[in-house]
Amino acid sequence: MNRIDQTFAALGARKALIPFITAGDPSPELTVPLLHALVAAGADILELGVPFSDPMADGPTIQRASERALKNGVSLRNVLEMVAQFRQQDSRTPVVLMGYGNPVEAMGWETFAQRCAEVGVDGVLTVDFPPEESHEAFTHLHRHNLAPIFLLAPTTPESRIRQVAQLARGYVYYVSLKGVTGAGNLDLQGIADKLPQLREHIRLPIGVGFGIRDADTALAVAKLCDGVVVGSRIVQEIENSTPDNVVAKVGALVSGLKQAVAQA
Repeated sequence: MNRIDQTFAALGARKALIPFITAGDPSPELTVPLLHALVAAGADILELGVPFSDPMADGPTIQRASERALKNGVSLRNVLEMVAQFRQQDSRTPVVLMGYGNPVEAMGWETFAQRCAEVGVDGVLTVDFPPEESHEAFTHLHRHNLAPIFLLAPTTPESRIRQVAQLARGYVYYVSLKGVTGAGNLDLQGIADKLPQLREHIRLPIGVGFGIRDADTALAVAKLCDGVVVGSRIVQEIENSTPDNVVAKVGALVSGLKQAVAQA
């Protein structure tokens, strides 16, 4: 088992809180302190975004975060270095890199997977790499005990669900709505209707994200799944903070989300 499996096993019936931030936003120097603040506030698994110039699945909030990070000169190699620095103090909390295929392709999957294992990455979610096109990636990820994590959506057909069920490790990320990150039209009934279909095929934990904005929606979603993923709301807090107070403000926000999820 890697750290993701260990975390869900330790949680048992409790629900995981999985916050997302973009590496290098608001500055490279603040990324590792923010990661530690997320853990201190109750994060169970960390999703760390790799900045990319064309983040097609992300709404304006995370797009701006990527733009700020890229202006700060943050590359995939820098992101891996940040994980290594985070691991100097935290050897327990799982870290999942979330991003797009181009930076990894440029590095090469073999080099990328080896470097991920060296610095302490636990899972990889590449938004634009469907299962049919990911065979080389799986080979290298599996060799280094890295979990390939997939997105499923309200429109995902059953054939794709079965395929993901066979290939995924760690957890499966269910996108709760038809749209991009940060959208406000969370459909709780739609989630409740879809998850039984997913569970017919998927034995891994299922995390739900997109559209979770506050403690109330976090609690409502946590009652339906195994983990709650919150990204845009946290990135929005980063955007609206100053370098002096961003760590404290993000910690306070995530602490409130954790208290809500813990009630599920």
